[in-house]
Amino acid sequence: MKGYSTQAPRRVPSLLPLIAVAVGLVIFPFVFPFLDGTIDVADRILVWGLFGLGFDILFGYTGLLSFGQAAFFGAGGFTTAYLLAGNITSSTILALLAGMAVAAVLGVIIGLLSLRRSGIYFAMLTLAFGEMLFFLENSPLRQWTGGENGLPGVPKPNLPLGFTTIELHSALAIYAFIAVLFFVGFWLARRIIVSPFGMVLRAIRENVERAGAVGHDVLLYKLVAFVIAAVYGGLAGGLLGLLQGYMPPDAFYLETSSQLIIQTVIGGAGTLIGPLVGAAIWLYLYQILQIVPGLGGAWKLILGLVFVILVTGLRQGIVGGILLVWRRRRARGGQAEAGAVQPIDDAPPPPRVKPDYTKPPILEARDLSKHYGGLLAVDKVSFSVVEGETRAVIGPNGAGKSTFFKMLAGAVQATSGDILFAGAPITGLDAARICQLGVVRSFQINQIFPHLTVRENITIAALARRRGKFRPDMLSRIDAVPGLDDLVRDTLAAVSLTARGDRRASDLAYGEKRRLEIALALATSPRVLLLDEPTAGMSPAERSDTVRLLKRIAAAMTIVIVEHDMDVVFELADRVTVLSEGRKIAEGEPVEIQNNPVVRAAYLGGETEYEPA
Repeated sequence: MKGYSTQAPRRVPSLLPLIAVAVGLVIFPFVFPFLDGTIDVADRILVWGLFGLGFDILFGYTGLLSFGQAAFFGAGGFTTAYLLAGNITSSTILALLAGMAVAAVLGVIIGLLSLRRSGIYFAMLTLAFGEMLFFLENSPLRQWTGGENGLPGVPKPNLPLGFTTIELHSALAIYAFIAVLFFVGFWLARRIIVSPFGMVLRAIRENVERAGAVGHDVLLYKLVAFVIAAVYGGLAGGLLGLLQGYMPPDAFYLETSSQLIIQTVIGGAGTLIGPLVGAAIWLYLYQILQIVPGLGGAWKLILGLVFVILVTGLRQGIVGGILLVWRRRRARGGQAEAGAVQPIDDAPPPPRVKPDYTKPPILEARDLSKHYGGLLAVDKVSFSVVEGETRAVIGPNGAGKSTFFKMLAGAVQATSGDILFAGAPITGLDAARICQLGVVRSFQINQIFPHLTVRENITIAALARRRGKFRPDMLSRIDAVPGLDDLVRDTLAAVSLTARGDRRASDLAYGEKRRLEIALALATSPRVLLLDEPTAGMSPAERSDTVRLLKRIAAAMTIVIVEHDMDVVFELADRVTVLSEGRKIAEGEPVEIQNNPVVRAAYLGGETEYEPA
């Protein structure tokens, strides 16, 4: 198609942000004093910026808001301080690594206990664990932490070189040490975000249910992101103690977690550099406002007003707002060239081979039931589908179709009965595992990743096929995944969305979003495709396009489709299963179902001619 490439763009991260950060770190200590800033404040800005890097991976890129990050900041800081102040080790690097390890272990424990909840419940659990760590620091562990007095006597940092050890005593030397660690942390965070692992984190932030449905182990990805944030927090806490020669008890305070969130929101979540910018603004104002003559205690009010103004005026933060304007300007040209909605081409679908019903079923349900308390949603439904068949499941509203469908896909666990795929039991497996085996579901209401491009949407699903449920390839590049570009390109072409590849998914027309919904399932290379009302809400032209697309797909794989439009059902299906009040009442070829008086009475209203429900 003219103006568009069928090849995915090379995903090579720009070096410009790294260069800009390196230059900024070099000139900052020389420029900051002209703004009445001190090297000590500059050091603290970098420490909080480093703390924010990990939190941004968790909050900005994975969508998990934690109020307990002070637990890792304090744990890493006190571990580092105790090892150095107690002369257990004289190596700054070794002590920092020990603090990071302790924070990581805490991250695993707290993450495993918290991440099975979401939203406000997850946030409150992290807050509770943070408060528990604060109590432990002040009471049971006070002989090691100093309790409310903190831990003094932390020596200045040093750099062991093997043949000698460099002591860092000057303010500029300490700044350089922290700046190098920040730069390494920023580089590492960027590598994580642009890696296949980072792409999955962004998918979880956008739509956690869909990320699992295409085959990713959402819980494990969340846990690793949580531990990464904990490690960054542990390192930042250790640097704070080294910077001031004293580890304060307020490292465990709720205020520490709150300040981290405020700084990240001010600077811009999901930007990596935003937390550093937010820390610079917050700490600079914190210092300057306290020395303004006549201001007194009102400086806190002014600081709060600044936060309110920045957050309400720039909802994506300072850096996020700048990036948004830049991306919109870049997108204008591409959107102008996008043109009208691209229909499915009208080439005839490839010929289908009639299903061989003498072969063993590829997908089978045996006496499948689902109870919700006293409500019986599905009651001992059995059916079997052979490879290459297109099977429709129909029934009136409340018949149990959606519940039955969700059980097949692993989104809902059956109360009783069995599900078999290729002869092997899959009952009780989660949606990600079932998808990995080859059974994938599309959704009745579009479940896409709206703020990502069409190509990125399909890439997320294709990554699950090429990498499995989980892979910690945080330092790899997406374009290094074997066969990924080919799979993404072929899927885009299959649903006629090649020309829309670089547009944001939320900008698509409704019919195109439905195609993208199907494409997400196709990109997992399924053997059985479960389609939940694929033509719901479509105009006649869009419905016609989608039917042509489904005929083309049906020539290559097994399809089970839930659909209310009887014209679509009888045009596509080889056989039809009819549910009513949770039970199977009929099954057979479309002509049989169309003329079945029981079906007509239960679903078609007793009419002689079928019509869309």
